[in-house]
Amino acid sequence: MRERIPAAYLTHEAWLAEHRFYVDERVIVPRSFIAELLPEQLSPWVESPDEVTRALDLCTGSGCLGILAALAFPNATIDAVDLSRDALDVAARNVADYGLQARIELIESDLFTALQGRRYDLIISNPPYVNAESVAALPAEYQAEPALALGSGADGLDATRVILDKAKSHLNPGGLLVVEIGHNRDVLEAAYPALPFTWLETESGDQFVFMLRQEDLPDAA
Repeated sequence: MRERIPAAYLTHEAWLAEHRFYVDERVIVPRSFIAELLPEQLSPWVESPDEVTRALDLCTGSGCLGILAALAFPNATIDAVDLSRDALDVAARNVADYGLQARIELIESDLFTALQGRRYDLIISNPPYVNAESVAALPAEYQAEPALALGSGADGLDATRVILDKAKSHLNPGGLLVVEIGHNRDVLEAAYPALPFTWLETESGDQFVFMLRQEDLPDAA
């Protein structure tokens, strides 16, 4: 029987924003739209990359976005967080490959659970966001990736809801939250009609990544 295994798992190599990362079956294959946005597309809201001194990559997986954030914001120290210890082991290899051990701290945490008291100028996240119906219909090569990194409840927004509920208390005044949500823009806007989402333009359109300022986020329930 022929298996449909992602090519990145066979070569142990994936590229994102012209940077190479080690990957294997412990992590999702890197393909985040957020990579396009660091730092140039955030420049209307971040006057200078030097002003970002603390950043969080939530659901870091292979560590790729945390590493790209460290490269984009040279004065920043980064917390790279994931629920999966296996994923963090892969991230540690990539952080070492880029020589960023002194600037990137890898933390095992269920979203913000282990981050009490930590605040950031920027939070980026590519959380699980595939809805249950779509997870069931994914091609075999996608189903070879860790299920934990793909599905997020019936509508795909379980993780995003927690992020929106908790992010304000982890952002400095004026801080930014940037989250990728796949094809869930309409569902998200219907669920949060009062939030002034800014939808960031990527090569594939403005449907996939939103931004909110700390002041616009709801207080934690």
